[in-house]
Order: sequence, then structure tokens, then C-alpha cells
Amino acid sequence: MASAKAKEIVSSNPVVVFSKTYCPFCVTVKQLLSQLNVTFKAIELDTEKDGADIQSALAEWTGQRTVPNVFIGGNHIGGCDATTALHKQGKLVPLLTEAGAVAKASA
Repeated sequence: MASAKAKEIVSSNPVVVFSKTYCPFCVTVKQLLSQLNVTFKAIELDTEKDGADIQSALAEWTGQRTVPNVFIGGNHIGGCDATTALHKQGKLVPLLTEAGAVAKASA
């Protein structure tokens, strides 16, 4: 059930961050996305009643047990290091734009 819920959330939102409110790496990713004016859905696993089940389902689905667990356009990106690395390489914004999560800047 948690697996279906996680997949439903990912498929119905361009950007999803499975997060925990107290996790500094989660805060970093959410701040980065906010600075980029990204529309994203954050699922705080420590405040969801089935958060532990969702986290276990994500571990089975993605092989990643840690948070943040970031999805863009339905694709698993990874955690904080992977997300910030994509940004440093200039690959994050194109992914976000393609997913329809960031408004194109008017020239």
C-alpha cells in the first residue's frame, strides 16, 4: 500500500522530495528548489502516519533508504549530493524545466 501511495505521489507531481523535517540535507534540497522557484511537493516522512512504511517502500523501489529522496518528472534523482551535483553541472534546471516544474525565464 505504501509503495502504491509513493508511486502515485511521484506520478502526479513534477517534483517530489521525500523528506524529514529535522534533516539538514532535506532542508538544503528544499532551499535549493525554492531558490530556483520550483514547484515541488515535499512529503515529510516523520510527520506522515505511514512515513516509515513509505520510506521502506522507497528503499525497495529505488535502492535508497536515506532522505531526501528526490524525484523529477517521475524519475529518481537521488539524495542531496546527487541533486546539488546536478545543479553544479548545470543539469538540474533543464531537468526541472522539462518536467514543467519551473517557469521558463522570459528573455
